[in-house]
Amino acid sequence: MKIRTEHIKEAVRDYSFNEPAESFQVLAEMVAAGECRFTGSVQVELTAEREHDHYRVEGTVSVPVQLDCSRCLCSFDRTVFSRFTIFFREGVAVNHEEEDEVELNEHDLISTCFSGDEIDLMPEIAEQVALDIPLKPLCSENCKGLCPVCGIDLNSGSCSCVIEQKQSKFAALKDFKVHP
Repeated sequence: MKIRTEHIKEAVRDYSFNEPAESFQVLAEMVAAGECRFTGSVQVELTAEREHDHYRVEGTVSVPVQLDCSRCLCSFDRTVFSRFTIFFREGVAVNHEEEDEVELNEHDLISTCFSGDEIDLMPEIAEQVALDIPLKPLCSENCKGLCPVCGIDLNSGSCSCVIEQKQSKFAALKDFKVHP
């Protein structure tokens, strides 16, 4: 998933890519870690243009994904969709790991470096997808989760378990009043 800079020096260009999720290293690592399962390919639509001393790439990325609800543990399907704008500038990325403190200017914060006559979009596209996958996915906002006693899915049934409310460490302060 590369674009040649010579093609976008004079005019705005539109691109469309369709790549298997496994071809992105970050996404393959997410699948291996059990965070999600990609059920289709990564669809990318973008526009690239040259602006002054950098290249602007704007577009959308979408991919169908299967997640496990963090409350009820049921699998559900969702499409990850993201809009993005990435600025690329020619140059070599500086390794700041060896220095204690580094001051970044505004241009460093909003742009990505590339070298040569091609811009590789794979790392940035994978990052866009990874950022849009929730850390604690929910099948729905109203998910009731599992009963902490018997483990029944409270979305599909109910139980007669008595759930004891634990005494909070701050329960002694419940009736505390401050007088001026």
